[in-house]
Amino acid sequence: MKQPWQTAWPERISYGLSDAADNLVFQMMTTYLLFFYTDVYGLSTSAAAILFVVARLADVVESLIIGVMIDRTHSRFGKSRPFFLWYALPYVIFATLTFVTPNFGSTGKLIWAYVTYLGLGFFYTAVNLPITSILPTLSQNEHELTLLGVIRQFFGSSVQLVVAVFTLPLVAFFGHGNQQHGFLLTISLFSLISLGLIWNTFFQVHERFSQPEQAHQPLSEVWAMLKKNQPWLVISIVILLYWLTTAIKNQTTIYYFKYLLHNESLVPIVNGFTFASLIGVILIVRATRKIGKKRTMLTGILIAAIGQLGLAIGAEIQNLGLIFGATFVNSIGNGLIIGLVSIMIADTIRYGMSMGIQAEGILASTDDFGVNVGLGLGGLVTAGLFHLSGYAANHTQNLATQHMITLNYAWLPLGLYGLMFIILWFYNEKRLLMAINQN
Repeated sequence: MKQPWQTAWPERISYGLSDAADNLVFQMMTTYLLFFYTDVYGLSTSAAAILFVVARLADVVESLIIGVMIDRTHSRFGKSRPFFLWYALPYVIFATLTFVTPNFGSTGKLIWAYVTYLGLGFFYTAVNLPITSILPTLSQNEHELTLLGVIRQFFGSSVQLVVAVFTLPLVAFFGHGNQQHGFLLTISLFSLISLGLIWNTFFQVHERFSQPEQAHQPLSEVWAMLKKNQPWLVISIVILLYWLTTAIKNQTTIYYFKYLLHNESLVPIVNGFTFASLIGVILIVRATRKIGKKRTMLTGILIAAIGQLGLAIGAEIQNLGLIFGATFVNSIGNGLIIGLVSIMIADTIRYGMSMGIQAEGILASTDDFGVNVGLGLGGLVTAGLFHLSGYAANHTQNLATQHMITLNYAWLPLGLYGLMFIILWFYNEKRLLMAINQN
């Protein structure tokens, strides 16, 4: 018998806007923070690389802590929903402070960067992880959960496009040539919007389906379930690889256009072509009905890799038309990949419930875990390789650094797409769906 749909459009839109809220800040962090630290704030590439590693190591622990906190939360609002209310304000405060440039010496500025960036990482996890953990409690209808995941990613990807295209123009508009002021005022604007959207999510969404006898199991029981949850392990690795790929390419984009093409103003234009990710996201509902989630994501990885290959060739010969077109194709594939992440994580949560354990907090933490580790490794790879090649901020780059920029922007992401495809091949979707449907 077909299950009825439990959510109405106001709740669906509000759920989707939660990801839009987080991405206003998150995309500033992933795309422009390394550039801000090296070329505006004044950190060396080696100091930035170490900071990213420390922050991501901390975030790995924080993801697990927040996951356990969700699974241990008892409130009249549910397990995940209260986190939108409690942590939205400190999240946007730390987001703003991260882009403050205090008049300190080099040591003081480094300490400030550590405190603000580590704080931002913790509170980002506290408001982002619940978006994934709450999903399987909103409905029991598989197609409705897919729709909710697609709506979430549509809004998230739309905001990614907004940040990618409008950040640098806003920095120029607010800063009037002063990038320190420009970045600070831009993140302040994004933070205010983010705060309103996160609180709106708290008031509009509702946790409906929970199994009290399964919801607060001992960690030893949860750990035993995790070891048997093969789909969760596979999708966790894929998420990590995806964000590693994204971090390396996104962080290098501005360097490629500034130092190899000598035209930083082209960055918003090339980023504008990433709107094609919305096409991939929209295709998910129809594609998953026809070929399933695993094959849809595999198709997305293949499309993204084809686009990345075209981008690599375009980057080598410095052909803007090819770079723009390849970015368009690559983004369609990325939309298919990232749009399915929260949906497939929700499936692994439901798979865990078929084993008698409802641990949506810990299982959903794999999403933030993958994001944090991927971004950390991406920042380390990018900043570390730049440092080894002799990168000098705001100067003409030597030949080794130019090659390193192209490697990060074009070729490393291509290899990582191939690895993603191989790992996802082992995702056992048939066993997972059989267990969920029998539960």
